[in-house]
Amino acid sequence: MTRADFLSGLSKLEQTLKGEIPSVGCVSSSGMLASHRCMFSKSLVDCYRCTHCEECNNCTMLTHSLHSVNCHESAYLTHAKYCFGSAYLIHCTAMTDCTYCFGCVGLTKKDFHILNVAYSRKEYFDTLNKLKPELGLR
Repeated sequence: MTRADFLSGLSKLEQTLKGEIPSVGCVSSSGMLASHRCMFSKSLVDCYRCTHCEECNNCTMLTHSLHSVNCHESAYLTHAKYCFGSAYLIHCTAMTDCTYCFGCVGLTKKDFHILNVAYSRKEYFDTLNKLKPELGLR
């Protein structure tokens, strides 16, 4: 076998995938692409061990999250990017070990923040409940 024969054969085999990279070990999930061991999820791309997630990309060990990208070991994220070890984040980017933040960027170990400003628990939820309908969030 020559180098050209090998590369030609490999190319033909790869074309059989028709642009779809298989997912392995996913349970009760649909629309998965290159995702592994995910459960009860929809439309994930390149995710690992995510559960109850929808439309997430390149995430690992995420649960109950929507429209998130490059997030890991977190829960209840919505429109989050590059977040780790966090929960209940909405429209946040590059957050680590944070909970209950909305529209924040680059915080670590913070709770109850909106646009990187600290709020009391009550103020946070009052403000969030007013903003969510205006922004079309559920």
